[in-house]
This record gives sequence, structure tokens and C-alpha cells, in this order.
Amino acid sequence: MSWDSEVRELEKRREIAAEMGGAEGVARQRKRGKLTVRERISAISDDGSFREFMGLMGAGRYENNVFKDFLPRPLVEGVAKFDDRKVVITAGDFTVRGGSGGTRGGIGQELSASQRALEWRLPYIRLLDAAGGSVRSFEELGRTYTPDGNAWVQYEVQLLSTAPVVSAVLGSVAGLPAVQAPLSHFSIMVKDMSQIFPGGPPVVKAALGYDITKEELGGDHIHVRESGCIDNLAKDEEDAFRQIRTFLSYLPSSVDEPAPRSAITDDPERREELLLSAMPKDRRKTYDARKILQAVVDTDSFFEISPLYGRARIIGLARFNGYPVGIMINNPRYNGSSTDVAAGSKVNRLIQLCDTFHLPMISLADEPGFMVGLESEKRGIERAGARMISTLCLSRMPWVTVVIGRLYGVAGQCHHRPSGMYRRYAWPSANWGSMHISGGAAAAYRSEIESADDPDAKRAEIEERLQALASPFRTAEATGQDIIDPRETRPLLCEFVEEAQRILKTQLGPPTIPYMP
Repeated sequence: MSWDSEVRELEKRREIAAEMGGAEGVARQRKRGKLTVRERISAISDDGSFREFMGLMGAGRYENNVFKDFLPRPLVEGVAKFDDRKVVITAGDFTVRGGSGGTRGGIGQELSASQRALEWRLPYIRLLDAAGGSVRSFEELGRTYTPDGNAWVQYEVQLLSTAPVVSAVLGSVAGLPAVQAPLSHFSIMVKDMSQIFPGGPPVVKAALGYDITKEELGGDHIHVRESGCIDNLAKDEEDAFRQIRTFLSYLPSSVDEPAPRSAITDDPERREELLLSAMPKDRRKTYDARKILQAVVDTDSFFEISPLYGRARIIGLARFNGYPVGIMINNPRYNGSSTDVAAGSKVNRLIQLCDTFHLPMISLADEPGFMVGLESEKRGIERAGARMISTLCLSRMPWVTVVIGRLYGVAGQCHHRPSGMYRRYAWPSANWGSMHISGGAAAAYRSEIESADDPDAKRAEIEERLQALASPFRTAEATGQDIIDPRETRPLLCEFVEEAQRILKTQLGPPTIPYMP
């Protein structure tokens, strides 16, 4: 006597689950230009490495206690290899009831995907294509229910301080999955395919009385450019998966491990001549900050995060002599480099990411100060500044700042950390102070200027007198500030990153402050 009939039933159930929502549902998915959930998992995983768990979870149909059919849950989950590293993947299946109403078990339910990632300390990848909850489930349950989803989401929150978490929005995503998108270290949408919102157009119509399309409500033009809820935009699903692979390549599998060093492909002693003239002597002229970045990092190693949001600051991940780092530079082509609320939000998340996963931080500073004006006040620039100061002072990872231009006010203060392994260099083009001389002179010498026979001439005289004191060499005489030839920047940063590895080894483990998205 064997278990042959039971094994045949197992195979039948697996076959049905592999068909997802059936031919009609799959056809609708493809008509929208989208991959199916299993095609996505295959595309993002190393060949043949995906091992599904909870694949038999769903709703079985029986006649006289004999199995007839099976509706799988709208979720496919498992463990896969990702550039030969293990990851946990959870992927919504829109072909099954629009990805809504996932089956939840009770006593005896197996660990969720997020719990497994937390307990096994593995990176966690969400492929989101789900409509969230559905009122249809009320009829199936025979009752309503209290929204106690945090019983499961708590593990996803804990995971942010344990292992890398990535979210890809691959369709119209509503309800809890919409919140899970930014509940991550890196998130991405696909152009003309993805939308997120807590409630879609029918909910907006019922609540607020107006009609709106899904794209108008929560498309990438909103969340990648305006709200900042999503970091990057992909041109298609393949590009999204490529960006996810690139992002994770800079990070360890968990906080207990050092970040992986890649093969050394660039000379750490490389000195770029273009840096000598990168900063214009005429301070009214602008320059290309990305060229400065590319000149100092390992060749082609810079991966930009949130390039379309908070554009006054360029942030991302890069490598120096093969070691991963977080890096940022002020962008003079937006807001004149002034840090606004959006740019501050980006900086906060980068600092947290580096501190959580033990990456050195590099800041190339040309900071004229926080963005001023009425709109900046309405957006809460002071609270944004307070967050930046708090996040920076609580961080531990090695940090080096290279002052390439201005460093003014409290925003300039946010490029300095008074504790831990911290180093600062300055280019000869650097200038600094509590505020700009031009604006500060008008305030500090107001009465003297107004009482003069020629106020404009008097103001110019005072400013010229103060400018003579602004040389960075005068600061170096008093404080010991190291001023360097700009061409020395890469060798010095490579040396700092190399030395930082000893300190980072002592910081392995959970961050002292939990990661907050």
C-alpha cells in the first residue's frame, strides 16, 4: 500500500496553483502589458533557484469530501537566490481576485514571508500588484472584522532594522500594499504601469464626490516627483528588476554582516584634472555636480536614489576601491543647492540606510543653507532641519565631508558630526560661516548702512571688508582645518573608506536607533 493517490492530488493542486487565476485572468494581465506573478519571480531570481512556500494555501472546493478544485491565494512567496545570495520574495497575483483578500490562517499557520526574512535574516523583496482588502470578503466570512493588520505588519517594521527591504510597485496598488511600498529601504515604480493610493477612484468618488483616474490619483508623476513616497522610476519591469539587483548589491544580507566588497576595477590613487576647475571662481555660475561625483567614485559605480525628488541634493550608493558607501552632494542646478524639506527627507533616509547596514557616509558639501521663503515655511523647513540634526547626531557609521563650496548656517551644520569616526577636508574654493556675507551684512550693519550718505557704497565697502576674512586659509590657521588640492579627493576618500572598515566591524548588529521610513 502506497501514498500514490495522495501524491497525485498534491501534483494536481500544484498544477492548479501554477495556473494562477486561470487563462482569462492571465490574458487580462498580459493585455495590460504586465508579466504574471510567476514570470516576475523567474525574471528576478537566479535560474531555477525559487523554492515556494505556502503554495497550497487557498480555498479548496469539495464534493462529498472529495477534492474537485482549488483557488490559490493571490500571493506567491518563497526563497530564491539573487546573484547567488538567498532572498525572500513575496509577490502579489493580480490574476486572482485582483490580488485582494489574501487568505489568513489562524492557529497553526506557517510563518509569513516577512517573519521568515526576519528570523533567517535575509533580504526581503516585495513585488506589489494587489488591490488590498475587498468587501467581497465580508460575505465569505459571514461578518466584518476589525482592521488588526499590525499583527502581521509588525514583523515588516522590525525587518527594516534587520535586513534590506525592497518594494516594486508593478500595477495598481491600494490599501495596505500601498503603504508597504514605502515601508522599505528602496522602492520603485514602472512608468505608465504603476499607481499607489490608500483608496482608488471609486473610494475617492464616494468620499469626496469627484471623478479621477488611477493615473491622475497615484501615478509615478505624483509619487516619484512630488510626494517622494517612491524612490525610483523604471522604464519597464526588466529595468525595475535590474535596479533592485543593483541596489541590493551594495548591501549585506543583514545587519550582522559587513557589506560586500566588489572586485577592484579602478585605481584608488586616480587624480582627476577636471576637479581642479570643477568649481567656478565666479560664484554666480553653476556646475555639474554629477561630474564631480563620477570623478571621485569607482568608475560607473554610482547608483542614484530618488533622482526626481528633492533635487537640491543628489544621493545614492557608490564604491571606493570596491567598498560600498553612501554618498551625497548638493545640486546647484536646483534651488541653488539650498536644502528644502524634500531634500532633507532624502538625506535622512540615506543616513539611516548607511547607519543600519554599516556603510561609510561621504558628503560633498556646497551648502548655502536651508531653503528660505514662504513656501518653505509652509512645508515645515524647521522641523525638517530638526530631523536632519537628530538623525545625523544619532548615527555611528564613519563619515567624511569634503567642503567643495559653501557651508552656511544650520544646514551647513548638517554636514558635520561631532562624534565617532568623522573627518573633514576642504577645497580652496570653500567658504563658510553662520550666514552669507551679502545678506548678513545688510542685517548686522543696518543702521550704519542706512545712515551713510551713499548706503549702497557703504554696504559694498562692508562686504568687501568681510570678504577679506572669508578665505578658508584663515580658518585653517586657527582651527587646523585640512585644505586639499581637489585632485587629491579620490585617494583621500579611498584611504578613509579603507580605514573605516575596522570601525564598521565593531558596529555589526542591529542599529542603536530603529530604522524609520
